[in-house]
Amino acid sequence: MARLVVMAVVGEGRSKSEVARDYGVSRRWVQILVQRFLAEGEAALEPRSRRPRRNPQRTPEALENEIVAVRKELDELGHDNGPHTIAFHLERRLSASPSPSTIWRVLTRRGFITPEPHKRPKSSYIRFEADQPNERWQLDTTHWSLADGTDVEILNQLDDHSRLAVGSDTRMTFKAADVVACFRKATTTWGTPAGMLSDNGAIFTGIPRRGGRVALELELIGRGVRFRHSRPYHPQTCGKVERFHQTQKRWLAKQPPAKTLRGLQAQLDRFRDYYNTIRPHRALRRRTPIEAFTARPKALPAGVAIVDGHYRVRQDRVSDSGTITLRYDSRLHHIGLGRRFAGDRVLVLAHDRHIRVLTEPGELIRELTLDTTRNYQPQPKT
Repeated sequence: MARLVVMAVVGEGRSKSEVARDYGVSRRWVQILVQRFLAEGEAALEPRSRRPRRNPQRTPEALENEIVAVRKELDELGHDNGPHTIAFHLERRLSASPSPSTIWRVLTRRGFITPEPHKRPKSSYIRFEADQPNERWQLDTTHWSLADGTDVEILNQLDDHSRLAVGSDTRMTFKAADVVACFRKATTTWGTPAGMLSDNGAIFTGIPRRGGRVALELELIGRGVRFRHSRPYHPQTCGKVERFHQTQKRWLAKQPPAKTLRGLQAQLDRFRDYYNTIRPHRALRRRTPIEAFTARPKALPAGVAIVDGHYRVRQDRVSDSGTITLRYDSRLHHIGLGRRFAGDRVLVLAHDRHIRVLTEPGELIRELTLDTTRNYQPQPKT
């Protein structure tokens, strides 16, 4: 069309009004097109972009520079530097922030983000979260290296509801007693949880290894804390603490390598303080873990806690005659359970003379006060 209009005016010598009328366009457009052709030649007839030269809604360059500066600052410190986190920090600095999607576009335009193919939507995942703080803690160990390459272990404990890091400790190698010591230290500050969740590591449970009980299990039984474990080769069950490992290690990688365990512990304490009190958590609607932890009442252990006097926890197998044995004050006593339990494995909780016998799934079989004058404790008459 542009070429026809110009040729009609310049080549044929027709008037601009006549050409505009014949081609159904405005005379003003014909005049502009002819003037452009006379000034630029054939290049004036090529299609031109209709994009406006200025966009009043575009993010100001100064704000884009601030977004980039926050991104670089968080990245240098080893902290989360996604659009939602940047928006949180801009809100605190400037009292206003563009949306995370706008920040994402700015970072993409500046080359900080490479768009990836669409992933599985998060709405398709089956998520679970404790309703109350201290309803369930997750714990797990991970490996790290000191400056000289020495391999060490880190034990992290995380509140399932608030993502609060209740404990983060390091040892050369964690033993069962170390795990109990770290758990006790965490409960001194944050209280005793109602439940615990871990994988099937040897320091956490003896169930996969012929049913024995390790120190942590005995500690939790004594406090009335429920203890659950993920199924083998399924780390997703403990996904929150696994994700915390990743965040923690990304931060540690940005720090000077620790030369000693004490130096690494100082770094872990510094990161845990930042994570709990400053870093906004996306799963908590941009609140910090400490804010989420203090916002609701705390759950309490629902089991029977053994706290005073002498107590023992042991496993036994019911004899063919339906009894188990228990020694008290150097004297062996036989406890009757019934022949229907013959051959079953049971858990015996002895608190002084108060005895509770449970099946492995946790069902109470018998509860009694030991009569020290009798060798045999008969079943109660019904």
